[in-house]
Amino acid sequence: MKRDSKTVKIALGAMLTALSIVLPQIFHLTGIPQVGAVFLPMHIPVLLAGFMLGPVYAPIIGAFAPVISHLLTNMPVAARLPFMIVELLFYGLASGLFYHVFRLKEKRFGAVVTLALSMLVGRLAYALSLVIAAEFFGIEGGYMAAVSATVTGIYGIVLQFITIPPIVFACKKGGFIK
Repeated sequence: MKRDSKTVKIALGAMLTALSIVLPQIFHLTGIPQVGAVFLPMHIPVLLAGFMLGPVYAPIIGAFAPVISHLLTNMPVAARLPFMIVELLFYGLASGLFYHVFRLKEKRFGAVVTLALSMLVGRLAYALSLVIAAEFFGIEGGYMAAVSATVTGIYGIVLQFITIPPIVFACKKGGFIK
């Protein structure tokens, strides 16, 4: 079976979706308060989906992972769920587009540049969704909530830069990423 067949992509997508549910649970075992908001563990498999599966499957994984996780574990909490759906959908879409469609995979530091651009797009989508919701519901502080979420997630952003490029490199070398 070819590694880029639909069956392989669906199986890999299911594995990354499962990882996006299990990985936050592992982080929560540490007992650190707000560990999900600090280390952003659900983001890692979704970003990897963009690199491995491209811009079609990755946004689907990004949109469904927080919903499935919420239904199974009640995390993320319901109030945060719509914003995470938007953010992770855009993470998957952006990483797939930048890496495969805009061909950054052919560049020397393409994984790092793709990751940085994808994080920027995802965080902007998250911030915009917060601001729109705040305006729609007449809540003050939508802009501050967006800034606060980004500052809180700094450790997660660093973790993503440490973990994702080596995984992408290994997958590329192993033939899992064409």
